[in-house]
Amino acid sequence: MTCEQLAGLEIPAEEMALSTSGATVTDTEVVAASGSGAAAIPEHCLVSGSIASVDPDAPDILFRVALPADWNSKVLMFGGGGFNGTIPAITGNVPQGAPDAVTPLGRGYATFASDSGHQANDYGSQDGRWGLNEEAVRNFAGDALKKTRDAAVFIVGKRYASDPEKSYFAGGSTGGREALTNIQRWPDDWDGAIAWYPAWNNMSAWLAGQHLSLELAKPGAYPDSAERQLLLDAALEACDDLDGLEDDIISDQRQCNATFDPATATLNGVAIRCPGGADDGNHCLSDAQIDALNAMNDGVTFQFELANGETGYPGSNVWGADLGITSIDTAVQPIVVFLALGTSQPDNPMPRSAPYLSVLVDQWVRYSVAQDASFNSFDFDPINPRQAFADRISELSVPFNAGTDISEFADGGGKLLLAHGLSDILVSSRATEIYYDRLIDQMGQEKVDGFVRYYEVPGFGHGASSFFNATWDSLTALEEWAEHDIAPENQITTDTVGKPGRTRPLCNYPAWPQYTSGGDPDSATSFECVE
Repeated sequence: MTCEQLAGLEIPAEEMALSTSGATVTDTEVVAASGSGAAAIPEHCLVSGSIASVDPDAPDILFRVALPADWNSKVLMFGGGGFNGTIPAITGNVPQGAPDAVTPLGRGYATFASDSGHQANDYGSQDGRWGLNEEAVRNFAGDALKKTRDAAVFIVGKRYASDPEKSYFAGGSTGGREALTNIQRWPDDWDGAIAWYPAWNNMSAWLAGQHLSLELAKPGAYPDSAERQLLLDAALEACDDLDGLEDDIISDQRQCNATFDPATATLNGVAIRCPGGADDGNHCLSDAQIDALNAMNDGVTFQFELANGETGYPGSNVWGADLGITSIDTAVQPIVVFLALGTSQPDNPMPRSAPYLSVLVDQWVRYSVAQDASFNSFDFDPINPRQAFADRISELSVPFNAGTDISEFADGGGKLLLAHGLSDILVSSRATEIYYDRLIDQMGQEKVDGFVRYYEVPGFGHGASSFFNATWDSLTALEEWAEHDIAPENQITTDTVGKPGRTRPLCNYPAWPQYTSGGDPDSATSFECVE
């Protein structure tokens, strides 16, 4: 079928494995080729569609498909971020894709994505209103992934009169969780997945986020930008050279975590803790601030067990992370501040400029847990909630947390690339370590090595960093592995912001890059991966 003929195409409900009321192609447009080099976008048919809900009160799933004129017989689905609510850019690159690597559409992939089954208001990816409708909840938890995939593949079949030969998924954060959900629940649909900083254990992460929000809301506990800079400088002074090179990046994060303590740390010989622990201005940290920072680092243990077996959430690597320093002048720093601690202390009602996670969990508590938009989220205790809330959260943990039993995906030849920045304070890299370690426990190192790679990137935060903004041609690595059985070796990540063009090796977890004395400090060849 031509692009024009696809307009108005009806997709019967029986073409989708999960229950819907069918789908419709609402619009098609032939988009002319544009750009050059790696940024070149080929001529393609841009399809917009809608998957009708079963519950008439549930929002539809809106999706788009890009169908290149010269198709390579492969498809790639993009994941979302936060609470989703908008359709990702399907003509762009995979998360953290190398700037000199051709986009999936540019390579000839048919690409697609959806809004996961609800349309966000001005809160964007923090809009939690979907929690009031159970079909919307199930869609966001994962059902929309399968429905969108089935609808998109149906359209691909009509356009090219052929089914895809290879199918891949790429996402970061919520999109990373979606990648892991897809290969767990529908392993036969996927040949490979790329998951950056995956929020795979959402329910635990949101409970921990609520705990942290309450800690930061305590009187005097919220550190401003200057105090965040002070903490970072002290951590760098203590830990930067543990890898053999002072470059404003802490590579031996585990040793730093084991030795750094803000209560006793110094900067240029002066304690960063305020004398006596009382707030004495932004040239030192008060005990209230240190307690909140320790809460971020320590994580939390719940006094109830979720139905999926989780009992807590690990802390994040706070020591050496950019917590949102507003004085840094780079193009990505406003994103860093927005996704980190923001510019306002958590409060009720929750300021939009509060930490991203505080706004997110405030919405989650009100709409998904209490299911009452007027509920005061500060009345919700995430460690020991009232029984009705505990039951609700436990129930939601099963669909929302991606399970680690992906043996069927492995047995079918699927390949998984995991990556996470060590300075991510929104989604903890320690949580991804737990996911990977569970794979080892379940299947053994040898089998996991046959289909998974996990890399941690020092200095990189959540999707953006002014210190080391990691990029990597992960799609080529995945193609080589899934299609030619060439496992990833000697992979390289390139910084595009902190020091553009600087490279580091991607080390197989738990290894990290140690500087080899005398080498070019900006070249990956001057580092060796050590444990």
